Amino acid sequence: MFDLPKYGDGICLARLTALLDTLAIDRERLRRRSVVVTGSNGKGSTAAFCASIGRAAGLRTGLFTSPHLYRFNERFRIDSVSIDDARLTELIAHIAENIDNLSRQRNERFGAFEAQFALACLYFKQEACDFMVFEAGIGGRYDPVRLVGAATTCVASVDLEHVSLLGNSLALIASDKSDACAASGTIIYGENCRPLRDHLLAYNRSRDVKSVFVRDEIDIHSEQTTSSGERFDLTVDGYHFRDLTIGLSGSFQINNAAIAASLFSCWAQAASTPLNDAALTRAVRDGLSQTKWPGRLEAIRRDPLTVIDVGHTPDGIARALAGLHQAHGKEDWLLVAGVSHDKSADEIVALLAPAFDMIICTAAYHKGAPPEHIAAAARRANPVAAIHVAVTIEDAVTLSTELAIAQGRRIFVAGGLFLAIEYATGVSGKRAQDLAFF
Repeated sequence: MFDLPKYGDGICLARLTALLDTLAIDRERLRRRSVVVTGSNGKGSTAAFCASIGRAAGLRTGLFTSPHLYRFNERFRIDSVSIDDARLTELIAHIAENIDNLSRQRNERFGAFEAQFALACLYFKQEACDFMVFEAGIGGRYDPVRLVGAATTCVASVDLEHVSLLGNSLALIASDKSDACAASGTIIYGENCRPLRDHLLAYNRSRDVKSVFVRDEIDIHSEQTTSSGERFDLTVDGYHFRDLTIGLSGSFQINNAAIAASLFSCWAQAASTPLNDAALTRAVRDGLSQTKWPGRLEAIRRDPLTVIDVGHTPDGIARALAGLHQAHGKEDWLLVAGVSHDKSADEIVALLAPAFDMIICTAAYHKGAPPEHIAAAARRANPVAAIHVAVTIEDAVTLSTELAIAQGRRIFVAGGLFLAIEYATGVSGKRAQDLAFF
């Protein structure tokens, strides 16, 4: 959309600061009105939960996320509605003009995500948003969202991802993501960050950053999986939220919902017009129950039941598989698998293949590894499974549907975002190769 490379030259913070100044972004208001969501998995769901709570509280709420699933407009939302085409075109032209000028002045090249972040800031400013939720792209230390200056942030989860940029250990990656938080702020850590607790407490102490952990300072209890989603109680910072419900499948979504409720509660307490207890409780309850976020254990078809998941890291894949079994049971599934060529097919397929006795291996048009490579990985991981190769996404849709109907099976599509969304597009009768993910 910006005719820019994915990444700009070196570290972006200085040139992006210049761009925000040129756009007359009120940085102090941005800081006061925003929260930032970082993490390896669960960022999108956590951000969506948090924005939904803000909207339920009666606040005009902006939400910036990435990547999109079907349309670029999805990255910029106000009160859950994506920006329209005309407004997006207008803002892109304005941002691009300013980037061109600054690039010549500074002799530096901007990256696409930097431009998108600036667009979100400008859009939310023009629409006078009361509350804004920004999802990080990669990490936190040098990610554009660090310029929000948010005093309330989170690390939804930590996994080995982007190791060449973030570091080759969980401690290094969690540290990088933690740096999105401003000094004297609060970071809420998801449940799988707890083994790093001692490290993170020590790491954050020098900046007077408070560290709060799900399952430690944030108490979750009375968890229950129902046919319509998850139900639980939550206690955080003196607030007791009873019988909360979420419609997103998978018990791992409780972690994300708890983080979101804690993020908003922490932000609201410091806001210039704080909510009273009754209003906060109502906002959390309604916001969580009303959240919709596609692509995460999403049932895209009922006959045969077809569930997709966009997880693409080992931890995300493992959570999705556990959530699938918890929500729908373990029996009568066939797997449609594919992995991007820049991911470890052996590692991802090894997490999935042992749980299925029938596997269809295919490749997304965008960045898909050859299906023969996926099939070889599947045979190594599960030698007794029936392995099929579908050269295209369309072939995978046709074959999986025929087999599921003939054998009374259900279909799970997993291994990466591009695979899941292209498959869903194929099921809808549209052309998967027409999707534009960047």
